[in-house]
This record gives sequence, structure tokens and C-alpha cells, in this order.
Amino acid sequence: MTKFSVNDRPVEYRMDPETPLLWALRDASNLTGTKYGCGTGDCGACTVDIDGEAIRSCLVTIAECEGRFVTTIEGLSRDRSHPVQQAWVAEQVPQCGFCQSGMVMTAAALLRKNSNPGDAEIDAAMTNICRCGTYPRIRAAIRLAGRVLRGEERIAAAPPPGIRPEDAARAIPALRPPPGR
Repeated sequence: MTKFSVNDRPVEYRMDPETPLLWALRDASNLTGTKYGCGTGDCGACTVDIDGEAIRSCLVTIAECEGRFVTTIEGLSRDRSHPVQQAWVAEQVPQCGFCQSGMVMTAAALLRKNSNPGDAEIDAAMTNICRCGTYPRIRAAIRLAGRVLRGEERIAAAPPPGIRPEDAARAIPALRPPPGR
């Protein structure tokens, strides 16, 4: 049995200790926000926070997580109030959305260490792959989230904390489909 914390809750996995964390999260805990992309640690879709570091969960076994604190996209903020999540929406970063949870987790870890990173620091930290190519918007969202974290700016365009995802399109005009669709 392997014991550690996932999203501030103690968990005990009765799985092979060599099971990749990704599969324990997705299959045993039903935390499907952490995505399987490549299985080799190259794409970053499976990135989670382990003890404050952005880590590719496909490369870490549950045995290596013993006694550690793991945070997934579901645990970053339950009401989507985290500045990175808010900035992602405000800057209209997502297109297909597949890589977004890993991107958000990587950006949150970066901003926890440095709330005012330059483009070179952002590029060095954000090694996740986005097949839609939204990198300029990702940089803009990270800079915006940093300003929010530093108390220099507020985000008005993103869904307010506490709004249910299914209600977001009604509350935020930018999320509504174009007329006639």
C-alpha cells in the first residue's frame, strides 16, 4: 500500500507500487483532469504539482510519492478562482483544451516561485506542448496571473469563482457560441 496526499486528502493506493502516478490518479481516483498525452514525459499534459514542483505524472511511480503532497488540476482551486485559471479564460488561451490542465499546473508552479517572470523564464518553465500553438496567449495569461498575484490587477472577464461550468457560457459573453449555432 502506498500512502500520500492528493488534493489535501490522504489516499492509500492498493496498486503495484511501480504504477505511474498518472494512472493511479485517473483510474483509481477518477481525477481525469490529468491527461495522458505521450507517456514519456515530453508533452506535459499529465503535469501535476508534487510538493510545490511541476512534475510529469507519467514519469513518477506511486511509490515515489509516498508521504508527499500531490495537487491535480481539480485541487488547484475547486471554484476556478486561482489566478492562473482566471487568466487562462480572460486571455482565451484554450482551443482544443487537451493540454490545458498540464499547462495551468506548470504555470501555477512557476508563479509560486516567481510572480513576475520574464519571457525567457516563462519559456524555460513552460516546456509543455500545445498542438494548437497558443504560446503567445499562454505567455500573456501567465503575465496577467502574475499581476493578479502581486495585487496589481483584477480579472473581470473570467467566470467568477463559484459559477458552475455549465452556467459559465450564460454569464460570460466571450464563452457563448456565435448566433445561429
